[in-house]
Amino acid sequence: MSTSEERRPPALRERRPSMSAPVSDIYEHVGPTFTRPKHKRTATGFGASEIKAVEAAIPEPQRAAWIKHTPKPFSTPEEFEKDAIRHIETTLARSMYNCDELAAYSGTALAFRDRLIMSWNQTQQQHTFADQKRVYYLSLEFLMGRALDNAMLNVGQKDVAAKGLADLGFRIEDIINQEHDAALGNGGLGRLAACFLDSLASLDFPAWGYGLRYRYGIFKQEIIDGYQVEVPDYWLDFNPWEFPRHDVAVDIQFYGHVNRYQNDEGKTVSQWEGGEIVRAVAYDVPVPGYGTETTNNLRLWSSKAASGEFDFQKFNSGEYESSVADQQRAETISAVLYPNDNLDRGKELRLKQQYFWCAASLHDIVRRFKKGGHAWKDFPNQVAIQLNDTHPTLAIPELQRILVDVEGLEWDEAWIIVHKTFSYTNHTVLPEALEKWSVPLMQLLLPRHLQIIYDINLQFLQFVERTFPKEREVLSRVSIIEESQPKMVRMAYLAVIGSHKVNGVAELHSDLIKTTIFQDFVKIYGPDKFTNVTNGITPRRWLHQANPRLSALIASKLGSYDFLKDLTQLNKVENFVQDQEFRKEWREIKLANKARLAKHIKDTTGLEVDPKALFDIQVKRIHEYKRQQLNIFGVIHRWLALKALSPEERKATVPRVFIFGGKAAPGYWMAKTVIHLINQVGKVINADSDVGDLLKVVFVEDYNVSKAEIIVPASDISEHISTAGTEASGTSNMKFVLNGGLIIGTCDGANIEITREIGENNIFLFGNLAEDVEELRHGHLYGNYQLDEGLAKVFDEIRNGRFGDAQAFTALINAIVDHGDYYLVSDDFNSYCKTQELIDEAYKDQEEWLTKSITSVARMGFFSSDRCIEEYAETIWNLEPQKPKESAALDA
Repeated sequence: MSTSEERRPPALRERRPSMSAPVSDIYEHVGPTFTRPKHKRTATGFGASEIKAVEAAIPEPQRAAWIKHTPKPFSTPEEFEKDAIRHIETTLARSMYNCDELAAYSGTALAFRDRLIMSWNQTQQQHTFADQKRVYYLSLEFLMGRALDNAMLNVGQKDVAAKGLADLGFRIEDIINQEHDAALGNGGLGRLAACFLDSLASLDFPAWGYGLRYRYGIFKQEIIDGYQVEVPDYWLDFNPWEFPRHDVAVDIQFYGHVNRYQNDEGKTVSQWEGGEIVRAVAYDVPVPGYGTETTNNLRLWSSKAASGEFDFQKFNSGEYESSVADQQRAETISAVLYPNDNLDRGKELRLKQQYFWCAASLHDIVRRFKKGGHAWKDFPNQVAIQLNDTHPTLAIPELQRILVDVEGLEWDEAWIIVHKTFSYTNHTVLPEALEKWSVPLMQLLLPRHLQIIYDINLQFLQFVERTFPKEREVLSRVSIIEESQPKMVRMAYLAVIGSHKVNGVAELHSDLIKTTIFQDFVKIYGPDKFTNVTNGITPRRWLHQANPRLSALIASKLGSYDFLKDLTQLNKVENFVQDQEFRKEWREIKLANKARLAKHIKDTTGLEVDPKALFDIQVKRIHEYKRQQLNIFGVIHRWLALKALSPEERKATVPRVFIFGGKAAPGYWMAKTVIHLINQVGKVINADSDVGDLLKVVFVEDYNVSKAEIIVPASDISEHISTAGTEASGTSNMKFVLNGGLIIGTCDGANIEITREIGENNIFLFGNLAEDVEELRHGHLYGNYQLDEGLAKVFDEIRNGRFGDAQAFTALINAIVDHGDYYLVSDDFNSYCKTQELIDEAYKDQEEWLTKSITSVARMGFFSSDRCIEEYAETIWNLEPQKPKESAALDA
């Protein structure tokens, strides 16, 4: 018997190899005691030297035949039509007689997918040959939005597709609207990750994203009787943008126990044994860059039962439900983004989800590194891993486990590698938003990782004690393990200790984390470990794609679309601020965008709104700190003021349409109450004939990226009104200003830097400052707390049942009146209302408003995600771009 055969574990059942992927005699470890057959890979799975050997072995006639028939990307409408019709006829089995808009979308998407995959193959081949450092971006969310329009614009073929589709009898706008948004994220965290992937590809950086392939997203939001109702989001019914990689599968271990023993060399070895195995299967999504052949990869993991989908023995014995129980239990891991963790089972599932994704991604990264034949000490020179918030923090102990338990490195050597590899982006200063997991849960689910975390913590605390021998009280404050009941693992602290760089996402936020949640760590490590990278957005999606007429107008004045790759060129737009033709076109574009949104509102809600009214918009995740409740209280205040005016006085009033949108987490009852109040207020106000078109309230159901692309270009004012010091950065504020909308906001997050760039005259700021927040909160609890008079009148209306059952809103009011008003709604209410009055007056002078709009756009060049990525590459990742070659060689 061969050595490899001796190492094989006993098979639970015979596994038949597929014809396309024969089982090899090579076995590889994916856990301490678990092995699986390693499939033979295609050439893209080899290292550079292996590819050259394979290439040299291909006979010349075969090579010539392959090159002769290698597909070429389409570049004319006729070539596009040929590809699209081929897919409609053969892939979809449709014909000219039954090709509807959905079939036309599918054929178009598949034609563009083919085009992307040619660039994707070429990019991956080139990166393999270059064998240089890559960055791996780990994010639990990637809010990608629709892919077709983005792909058409990035490869510069939208006009070609539009002409081709027109020849076939379709409007390109109708075809684009057939696509379902990818349900891989919820809020700004996921949209930032998507912008970063776009910039990484557009700037030619070697990069992969790693996430989870959620079958039902976070949920599809329906509004029923004013309440948010969560239903599954069936977005994967047809998804042409993903490539299943069934040969890339990793077995992930949970539960079990740790066996420690001494090996023949006398070294203590830890072996994680027993437990449950779940298989992670890879799905790849190509991410095209703009104006470049570089197409990077987003790899998403889907969970499957390691033992197979179906137990025939159980089924035959009548145990029909349990015959599929393993598969159902495994698939829950990648079913939903952020499973409700109000229950213990939900917490366990969420932790399971995070480890599953981190372990599969680390296995893939390590496999790719080992393919290059480098020494382990070179790992940080080949690999940079960015942790997007605390969700992927388990990647730190997982890499340590792989290096120590699987690869046999010494602890200290492994920890140096881990520390140099990881960097961590913090997205919150709210202590309650920093992830913690109970020690008993981690002991149950990940016993070896808990040991490693305790060892990391012990070494760290010993270092702190040596450095600050007389400050023992600091030890409990910085310990990864919180001494509570039960004990908790502080994931943010583990992320800080395990990373060589920690960054905030706006100047104020980066300063705050150093003076609040990570104050002790700054003292321990020094300030150099902590840095700032202010967030940005991709102008390709948020100007060129969302607002094509404005993008075209700017390009007509600047002479090209080069500003989409260098957004600082927008500053030249300010030269045309007094150009009357330019101003006229700018105004018409804004009105057309508002009319488009008004049509969407009419089609989806039945409510008619006037595009000439001031559109006041707040669309984002529903959360108390973002203060949608302040906004709707202000709407009620405005309504009461309008009701008190005479008919003549009302004629001088600026009409307003307040537009809300966003999802509340399923278990976040207070946020769901805010949604209910918005809808109840809208129901009353929209039916009030006294105010008529002077005031309307709209809640956009199931807010997502494609709806944002309609909403953002239509804004006159957008609301970014978080309590000062709570919003890390915000990126929707950047999107709205880039599209010519103005802001009402607090001095919070990136609002401060936006103000600095565009000027105080072009933004409407209000409210208390971050440095005053703690003092105000203290006064609420221990001082003489006085509710704002105007807000008190609003509460009276709610309590009197003006907007339905008053009991439904009791908790929302009591949080402000009786429980400390943590988010300073009352403190900022008067300032907010007065600032809204200033906006009314400013909007009456349409010429000056237009000047503000144009000037603001011209000064937004700093807020590009391209600038962010270049800062990360230079100051954190030490990463160089890899420019694409002119033509692809047939070597992989």
